[in-house]
Amino acid sequence: MPRCTVIANWKMHGTQTQARDLARAVRRLVGNRFRAAEVVLAPPFTSLETVRRALAGSRLRLAAQNLYWQPHGAFTGEVSADMLRDAGCSHVIVGHSERRRLFGETNRDVGRKLGAALEASLKPILCVGETLEERRRGDTHRTLSAQLTGALKGVPKSVIESLTVAYEPVWAIGTGRHATPAQVAETHGWIRRALARRFGTASGRAIPIVYGGSVNPDNAAELARVTEVDGVLVGGASLDHQSFAAIVKVFSTEFSTATGKTRTTDK
Repeated sequence: MPRCTVIANWKMHGTQTQARDLARAVRRLVGNRFRAAEVVLAPPFTSLETVRRALAGSRLRLAAQNLYWQPHGAFTGEVSADMLRDAGCSHVIVGHSERRRLFGETNRDVGRKLGAALEASLKPILCVGETLEERRRGDTHRTLSAQLTGALKGVPKSVIESLTVAYEPVWAIGTGRHATPAQVAETHGWIRRALARRFGTASGRAIPIVYGGSVNPDNAAELARVTEVDGVLVGGASLDHQSFAAIVKVFSTEFSTATGKTRTTDK
């Protein structure tokens, strides 16, 4: 059975009590019902332990929204990969556009973070995406190439089974806009071919590519049917347990009935 990944990025929202209640509500609605979907929740750092307890014994996984590449030291305010593992995380988001745009993270920074995650046996969710200006200039592929090259430089083929790539067009995050199915198919196909060139055809086909950009229950079905979309990274809609559960249901249903996704690495 083909599998998909549905990730909830709660960003800087919620107290520990609110995070606990939301995690419990998602668990109640999702639980073990949608087995074609791997469901991952990424709460703020302060709620990782609270959400870990709320998810204990379920199939739902815990992710952090960021990490630092050093294992320890005088880095006030930072959190290491080993700390995240100790907190119960299996996944970590790396290179989110808000980290790049608001906090100045470079492609080199993202690469060092991804390397640290892999070294600690965390599963990185590598975010890449272009701005509206870059898309209008026709620089989408150039931007994505620089981001992928910077992040994956030196990454051995032996560890890429832990990698997920998230395409998140910056112009579609928190704007209510999302890329059209044709735009998503073209860009995911390009990323797929880039991964195949980097790691080989078989490995390039195996890396999940998820879409993030104003995903909601209304557009989930059309996204789930797009070739090369292996799941979604959900922002605002993930703060409502019913909306998020509806997205999980749509993707799990689509992948449960699919015979396999067509890969475009031969182009």
